[in-house]
Amino acid sequence: MPLTGPQKTVAQTVSVVVLMGGLAWASVPFYDWFCRVTGFGGVPGQVAQGSDEILDETIKVRFDGSLNAGMPWEFKPVVREMELRIGETGLAFYEAYNPTNRPIAGQASYNVTPYAAGAFFEKIDCFCFTEQVLAPGERVMMPVSFYVDPEIVNDRDGKFVHSITLSYTFYQIDLPEGYAALDQETTTNLN
Repeated sequence: MPLTGPQKTVAQTVSVVVLMGGLAWASVPFYDWFCRVTGFGGVPGQVAQGSDEILDETIKVRFDGSLNAGMPWEFKPVVREMELRIGETGLAFYEAYNPTNRPIAGQASYNVTPYAAGAFFEKIDCFCFTEQVLAPGERVMMPVSFYVDPEIVNDRDGKFVHSITLSYTFYQIDLPEGYAALDQETTTNLN
């Protein structure tokens, strides 16, 4: 039986709402994937190994660390700036400390500025690829290895970049399953 005028309008409206909801739901993971692949918005790439080409030109890389509101850790770069040749693998460390009396889990979000450098900043290994859990009073050094892709010198915007800032912001996340029991035990022992 074909739909009547009002039924057809309702069916079309519901279809549009469902379609828009589906697109909204898919937009966040799609945008995240797009930024990681293209470097859009200053999101660096991830690679398995360093560059095969190292240029004589140098570039400064600055390091920044911050905490999301409510994150009880202390977090900072060990060295604020380094200069390396374009294509050369760099290794930097960030220090994190949990001053509380309970385990805290965190995850780091990151970006590079200027945004034009995002497509050329390649991370080989990084603490930001996985969640981090610090025990009460634990202090750790967290490494990030990276390089700046030599193709930056051929890019119409990238060739003017002489300094890049790598920024991390740690935010608190739920403890993983195994640590949740430890947190309960710690809380019970303190009471």
